[in-house]
Amino acid sequence: MADLVKTLVTGVIDTVLREILKKATGTSKRRKRQARTASGRFKRVKAAAKAARKPARKQVSRRRTAAARSKAWRS
Repeated sequence: MADLVKTLVTGVIDTVLREILKKATGTSKRRKRQARTASGRFKRVKAAAKAARKPARKQVSRRRTAAARSKAWRS
């Protein structure tokens, strides 16, 4: 009886350890390819181009939906 329990426990421990130590596939992150320009791979952005960037837009729709949910909850 003790031998049967011992074999059962060792079998369970072996399978659990094998499952834990098994190499996980597909866990690496995918990277985008960097586009190359005519002048080279890493081109510096000019100061004029940095200043010409538009500011981020406000998230009006998200604010409106939150306000609508709050309004529906109050009434």
